[in-house]
Order: sequence, then C-alpha cells, then structure tokens
Amino acid sequence: MVEKNTIPAGYWQDANGALIPTAKIKEIDKDRHTTVVQLAEAAKDVSASLLGFKLQAMQTIQEFITRSLEQYEVKTGGDKGNVTLVSFDGRYKITRQVQDSIVFDERLQAAKALIDECIHVWAKGSNSNIKVLVNDAFQVDKAGAVNTSRVLGLRRLSIDDPTWTRAMAAISDSMRVSSSKAYVRFYERDETGEYQAINLDVAGV
Repeated sequence: MVEKNTIPAGYWQDANGALIPTAKIKEIDKDRHTTVVQLAEAAKDVSASLLGFKLQAMQTIQEFITRSLEQYEVKTGGDKGNVTLVSFDGRYKITRQVQDSIVFDERLQAAKALIDECIHVWAKGSNSNIKVLVNDAFQVDKAGAVNTSRVLGLRRLSIDDPTWTRAMAAISDSMRVSSSKAYVRFYERDETGEYQAINLDVAGV
C-alpha cells in the first residue's frame, strides 16, 4: 500500500493498493469516491464532537453530584455508580451508568473441578436441573470465554455442601474487573408521560 502523500500525480490508489491512472477511472467511480469520502469525513467530525459532548456531560454530572453531596459533608470516591437526574419540571431525565466487564482468572478451573466433584459425589441423588445449570455456566463462546452472568448465577444456588462452598469461594476469588465503560443517556417526557430517549445514534434518528 502506497502512502497517500507519495501517490504520484495522475494516479489514484485502489483498495488493493494498486496505482490506477486517473484517465482510466470512470467518472461515476470518481463521483462515488468523492461522495463516500466527503460523508465519511463529516461523520468523523460528528463522532469526535459526540465524544467531546459525552466527556463534558460526564464531567458536568460528576461535578453536580459532588456539589450535591457537599451539603452532607460527604466526598465521593470517584465517578463509579449509576445515577439518575431529573429536571425540576420532570421534562428531562439523564441516566449515568458505569458497567464493569468481569473476567475470571485460572482459579475458575478450580471452581469447576470442585463442582464436578460435588456432582460426582451426589451421583443419582443430585438435581438434574443443577447439572444443566453447571454445564451451561461453563460453556465457552467462540472467543473461549464463559458467560459471566451464568457463572455468577451459580452463587445464588442454596446448596449446603462444604465442597460446593469452596467452589463458590473460588469463583469469587477468580473474579476481577478488566475494564469499565461509562454510559450517559438522555430522555424527554412525551405527552403520555413516558420518557423517550433523545437519540444520539445516526441510525436511530
């Protein structure tokens, strides 16, 4: 692929990196290229503007939360946590959500081994539904990752067994937050009293 600033005059570079004389390029292909580039570059500008707006909105929300809590002489420990803000007249609503991505380290394998041990010991007397839940929980997707919610769902099962308890402890110990992503959403109440999202997605406008 030739660098854009080294493409010789009178040539265009195609998608395969080949240099094509402009005289051999159809006018409709040139027109298509110009249309796509102009719109894509404009979309990049809008995207950058939206990112700037999101960052500013998140900062403004956090600054308001800090001011609100100051009346109780309380300091926040950061911008984690979900919050909903509503205008005085109820017309607008803003929600801020912070979603953590949870992954499991190698200790999840210990939990699986302990759970398998439980099922083996329980043998025919074990609940078949629990076996299904366990099998589903430890199935991996195409990327080799387990379903986090299904694994965590095992901890909600009320099972009085010391080996099972050790397995649940192993699950807890294996958990770690790999990343966090913040979301901010805006809503306006319609004539029926329902809040409708203020759409910031081009595809949804």
